[in-house]
Amino acid sequence: MTGAGGFIGSHLVERLTDLGAKVRAFVRYTSRANIGWLSSLSPQMLSKIHIVRGDLKDASAVKAAVSDMEIVFHLGALIGIPYSYVAPRETAETNLMGTLNVLMAIREVPSVERLIHTSTSEVYGTAQVVPMDEKHPLCAQSPYSATKIGADKLVESFYSSFALPSVILRPFNTFGPRQSARAVIPAIVTQALKGNEILLGSTTPIRDLTYVSDTVDGFVKAAQTPGIEGRTINLGSGVGVSIEEVVEKVGTCLGKRLTIHSDEARLRPAKSEVERLISNFEIAKNLLHWSPQVSLDSGLKMTIEWISKNLHLYKIGAYEV
Repeated sequence: MTGAGGFIGSHLVERLTDLGAKVRAFVRYTSRANIGWLSSLSPQMLSKIHIVRGDLKDASAVKAAVSDMEIVFHLGALIGIPYSYVAPRETAETNLMGTLNVLMAIREVPSVERLIHTSTSEVYGTAQVVPMDEKHPLCAQSPYSATKIGADKLVESFYSSFALPSVILRPFNTFGPRQSARAVIPAIVTQALKGNEILLGSTTPIRDLTYVSDTVDGFVKAAQTPGIEGRTINLGSGVGVSIEEVVEKVGTCLGKRLTIHSDEARLRPAKSEVERLISNFEIAKNLLHWSPQVSLDSGLKMTIEWISKNLHLYKIGAYEV
């Protein structure tokens, strides 16, 4: 699994290990031997996981990580939209060439039965119709979304050209424990736990929010369900909620009235802001027998509880791209 140390990746590693899978977790090398959110797993669980270090841009490291695997989950990417404005080249090299390295490696490893490639709802841009199914036009409103569109198309091309067994999963906005404050819900919750003033960018965009355990269920089902190679599948709740409404819900959970203040540094360029994302997940329902099980309110309560116990891990109120 690439991106194993990330937010969704660490939860997926944990679930697969619980299910008895032998997991090889590919994490980005650092001189501090950082393994990301995998460090929050128990020592007993970590002892069952084969952690390998490298970089998605290093083809030989990727091939070694894929070797002898049956299922490859590709979650590794640079996912920060604001960071893609200041580092578009690095974002492209990681997301495009990293995906190409995964595809090339799988072609040379006969043991791989399926690639589960991670897309994003950002590839759709602002909804032209709602709910948004997999045939919705793609629109690159940020360098990040452009690289993810390109990565998706590489996967499609390898399926068509080389019969590489692959499935593209397109999660909408996943949230839950271990998510960084780069994302809007942890940004809101961390500030709300310390006071009543919330600094945000635009509060009008509407998002389809899915709790992380539901997203992980989708990944597991995509690995287990036969005959779905070549498909692109949305994972979302089908319900849209504005950022302002999320703030109100967090305030309700904490029993306090929160006041929103606009922070210009957090605003996306006007034409880059994705205003509305609402998923049509009928394909996931029909093919994977998947649908969200955790409501937004329940997911927020669990997320707030986890963040409150781990508040020391966050730089509260600080905005970093």
